[in-house]
Amino acid sequence: MIDNPNLPAFTNLVNLAAERLGAQALLTNDEFFAPKENLLKPGRGVFIADKYTEQGKWMDGWETRRRRAPGHDWCIVRLGLPGVIRGVDIDTNHFLGNHPPHASLDACHVPADVPVEQAEWTEILPKSSLEPGSRNLFTPADQRCWTHVRLNIYPDGGVARLRVYGEVAPDWNRFETDAVIDLAGVENGGLACACSDRFFSPMNNLLLPGPPLNMGDGWETRRRRGDGHDWVVVRLGAAGIIRQVEVDTTFFKGNYPDQCSLEGCYFPAATLDFDPADAEWRELLPPTKLQAHHHHLFAAELNDIGPCTHVRLNIFPDGGIARLRVHGTRYVGDEA
Repeated sequence: MIDNPNLPAFTNLVNLAAERLGAQALLTNDEFFAPKENLLKPGRGVFIADKYTEQGKWMDGWETRRRRAPGHDWCIVRLGLPGVIRGVDIDTNHFLGNHPPHASLDACHVPADVPVEQAEWTEILPKSSLEPGSRNLFTPADQRCWTHVRLNIYPDGGVARLRVYGEVAPDWNRFETDAVIDLAGVENGGLACACSDRFFSPMNNLLLPGPPLNMGDGWETRRRRGDGHDWVVVRLGAAGIIRQVEVDTTFFKGNYPDQCSLEGCYFPAATLDFDPADAEWRELLPPTKLQAHHHHLFAAELNDIGPCTHVRLNIFPDGGIARLRVHGTRYVGDEA
């Protein structure tokens, strides 16, 4: 089960520190018991009671030796995609008698051709208390765009996972003005911002780069027992004119939607708490039959509805979609 109303809204954003997006643990002062790379792996980590290494107890996280001198331990992570950090999860799952009592987080923005050792760091999360075996959730105050973070733990210990949730800030200079790009792709700033249900898997899986890995790597809703249908709203990375849409049901065989449709709207002032009811939706793709475990391409079937900032994928009545791609050209006009 994915839905958890007790977690902050920022946990529904993109994890900029995901190994899947190319994030990398670059440097640390110590990783004696468990390597820094574990911080970025999916899941919350596992515990195997009787598993040991030559260094000591095997742990699914990053763990430093017991510090016998003043100072603290740290690890530098290059984010998979540059972005604005809205929330942080310092997860100490399974670290009970060996978790750090406190942690802080610094960030920097470093061009690709500048070594991170030359970075000027800004503290975005002051030294804060951590609970053992828990998801420690924080909201950084500085909302600038960052490329790297440095996790500081005081004085030593182990952290299972580091999640850095935020909004991707794409570099549009990579593209020609009239280039056809995936406006919904996470790497281009696309964000699933609302949905009717995400019981089995997160809505932002729809927008991940590359093909799906398995059925759990898409967006899947619970079985609908009443009237209505499920839907997901995607904020495009930039306003655009939509030329082609891909709806991929790979791995969804006995649980794919019978049909889908797609709507678009132009709502450039929308914030993260955008309410789909406030928009004027126009039909981009009429209700269309889907196939199981199939990559669907739609181009000629699309209506010309002008520039869009958001799309809403409707599935009838429920089920799972692996990927949604929305190919188009950026709209650079002042008004719709």
